[in-house]
Amino acid sequence: MNRQDQDRLFHGWVVVAAAFVVTFVGFGSAYTFGSFVEALQEEFGASRGAVSLVFSIAGFLYFGLGVVSGPLADRWGARRLAVCGMLLVGLGLVLASQAETIVQVYAAYGLGIGLGVGCAYVPAIGAVQRWFVRRRGFASGLAVSGIGVGTLVMPPLATMLITVTGWRETYLVLGVGAAAVGVGASLLIEDDPRQRGLEPDGGPLEPTSRAVVRQGLSVGEAIRSARFLGLYAACLISAFGVFVPFVHLVPYAIDRQVPTAAAVMLLGAIGVGSTAGRFFLGGVADRVGRDAFLVAMYVGMAASLVFWAAAGGFWSLAIFALAFGIFYGGWVAILPAIVSDHFGGRNVSGIIGVLYTSVAIGTLVGPSAAGFAFDVSHSYFLPIAASVAANLVAATIALATSRTVSPIRLMS
Repeated sequence: MNRQDQDRLFHGWVVVAAAFVVTFVGFGSAYTFGSFVEALQEEFGASRGAVSLVFSIAGFLYFGLGVVSGPLADRWGARRLAVCGMLLVGLGLVLASQAETIVQVYAAYGLGIGLGVGCAYVPAIGAVQRWFVRRRGFASGLAVSGIGVGTLVMPPLATMLITVTGWRETYLVLGVGAAAVGVGASLLIEDDPRQRGLEPDGGPLEPTSRAVVRQGLSVGEAIRSARFLGLYAACLISAFGVFVPFVHLVPYAIDRQVPTAAAVMLLGAIGVGSTAGRFFLGGVADRVGRDAFLVAMYVGMAASLVFWAAAGGFWSLAIFALAFGIFYGGWVAILPAIVSDHFGGRNVSGIIGVLYTSVAIGTLVGPSAAGFAFDVSHSYFLPIAASVAANLVAATIALATSRTVSPIRLMS
């Protein structure tokens, strides 16, 4: 194979495509939850806060488990972890279809989706980082845009299936499909371009060169640095509000007399915006600077949440959903690239996994707290206001952190 063919067929883009499908299946399945809230409330006589806790448990696990799956992927390879994760996602959905109590839904959906996405997400995204340097933000954005497309496609699909067949049959169909498609994509993931005789970005591997993928800090060195601590704090505080719309935007709209089918489309609007943010903004971040870009995403999420607080009808909520999705998508797209920028590629999956425990805590607390706050006050004003404040604080921390010295530069 000549150099031109190598460039045209660079396998890094296959890894990106595989990670896209894994995130599409995993997060698309998770974000269908808003479609099931009403059915689960009716089936089990549960409050909105109690039902919201199902999503929060799943989110806590799929972000928090990265602290385990990331280091395991660095040691054993991302493919094995991703295959295991996709099987667990499918199994969790199938078991949820058989639940007889809300506690059984907690166990099946919460643990199945939570453990499954937790096993697959960080390893798949970590593998992508090792294949790129110059276009890392763009490649990372493409890979995680599967989350946005999944948010666009899966909730309307779930709503349609619930209407036609019922919520139990819908979980069953989604589970079988998730396992089949997710495992197939996971088998295409590879960890290291050097296994194909390539450097990151597709250049031929020089026998005497020091591969970029092996440079970097240990997990312990990374998490003790000021850069990591600031990044962790910003993600933690922001995450308290980031995931509230994914659970509560549909009920919020229904409470304002938006028809159920149209309300579910708002999740799709978040998906459209998120896909655009991940696809287009990752390349922008490569040009303007990824640290400054992160600050802008926090500010953008805060501004869009302010708009949500003032929105009432379908079209104003749709504008919010699109805007929020764009900034949320950019935030998710850039985090793995920033980790690789400042801590290197040697233990990138493990470091991303530790970072995502911050998002896990916010996901556990935010949506469920918003649901219980609604149960008490019958209003979403306080949860939305708290979400705005959280993102503004996160932006301030991220700005201050960006002025500290990158740990990877201290090594060189």
